[in-house]
Amino acid sequence: MDYTTEQYNHLLEELYNRHPSVQNTGFTAGAYKPGLAGMERFDAALGHPSRQFRAIHVAGTNGKGSVSSMLAAALSAAGLRVGLYTSPHLVDFRERIKLVEPDGWSMIPREEVFRFLTENDLADLSFFEITTGLAFWWFAAQQVDVAVIEVGLGGRLDSTNILTPELAVVTSIGLDHCALLGSTRGAIAAEKAGIFKPGVPALCGQRDDETAPVFEARASVVPCPLFFAEDFDVELFDTDLAGPCQAANLRTALAALELLGIEPDREALAHTAARTGLRGRWERLCADPEVICDIGHNPPALEINFRRLRESGSPLLIVFGIMADKDLDGIKPLMPRDAHYFLVAPKGNRALPADALAARLEGFRRTVCGDVEAGVRQALEAARRTPGSLLYIGGSNFVVAEAIGLFDSD
Repeated sequence: MDYTTEQYNHLLEELYNRHPSVQNTGFTAGAYKPGLAGMERFDAALGHPSRQFRAIHVAGTNGKGSVSSMLAAALSAAGLRVGLYTSPHLVDFRERIKLVEPDGWSMIPREEVFRFLTENDLADLSFFEITTGLAFWWFAAQQVDVAVIEVGLGGRLDSTNILTPELAVVTSIGLDHCALLGSTRGAIAAEKAGIFKPGVPALCGQRDDETAPVFEARASVVPCPLFFAEDFDVELFDTDLAGPCQAANLRTALAALELLGIEPDREALAHTAARTGLRGRWERLCADPEVICDIGHNPPALEINFRRLRESGSPLLIVFGIMADKDLDGIKPLMPRDAHYFLVAPKGNRALPADALAARLEGFRRTVCGDVEAGVRQALEAARRTPGSLLYIGGSNFVVAEAIGLFDSD
């Protein structure tokens, strides 16, 4: 379909404006529409693409994007044509919808995005329903052998849950989005377990006293066979996803592959990021000075990241920004006290203003920078004056996205 870059960009802008996304506006009535009725109607209007490919469904508080990418990398190495649907995107909207093949990965073409958005009735749909429909429609058209589908939020009421997959995976359970999913890990586990389907094997990445009984009860009611990744005898190894949680994610992916009857390709898994284009997972943006970014944004993820920073033994410089709806009270006690913070507010009205963030971090060494670009610039200047320092950029997907864009444009 013929179009100009200007027309494409304008269409995406209209998509964000007319169908507000959680990524930009938070869980407002227009952006978040729990329940499957709207998605089911949209899928039917599209010719039920959700029924035209095999799928693996992946939920979890943290790690679901990494596990999804690991599975896509391994499945493509087995000679399969793999669809990969994840969210949110960091730099390009099309990062959400990828084709991963034995010889490389690609994003959905702009032409296909433009065609879909101009030829379909999108009225009354949420942003995530539209993007999910786009992904399913394109994967069906591409005749993928299998699609790895990441849940957007929760599981039970998520738009992706119209699928009947070959395997349902729950990577981890932590306290995040509590206003929508519940205030305890058990309650959140119940929402994630909503992706379990009759007769479909379910795999949980972790077993603990609070969540395991929830998973077991749900599996008994559905019913479906239930497995825990720690019960599988797998050999772990290093991958190009270098974050603190990646060993647990790899164990979950290896267990999933065993359940699927797929022999894991160690080389493919070791190069997951390269094979799938995954970014922002303890990613090194610069070697001199050393700059690391990570999208971890809730207490469970940041606790691990901050611990790893402390263990580095390096002088720490941290570019930090956060969304106003995140649990800063839960995050604050985890933050290294000996670091120097460069406080920022990423673009978008969900961001906590840098001045407000500074007021809540009384007692920390901090410089109020305002926007991400200024924070990165000032932090880099400080890093160059501090031999052996480690510069970490994080607190929010949006901070990381802007930082990646700045480094990529240099």
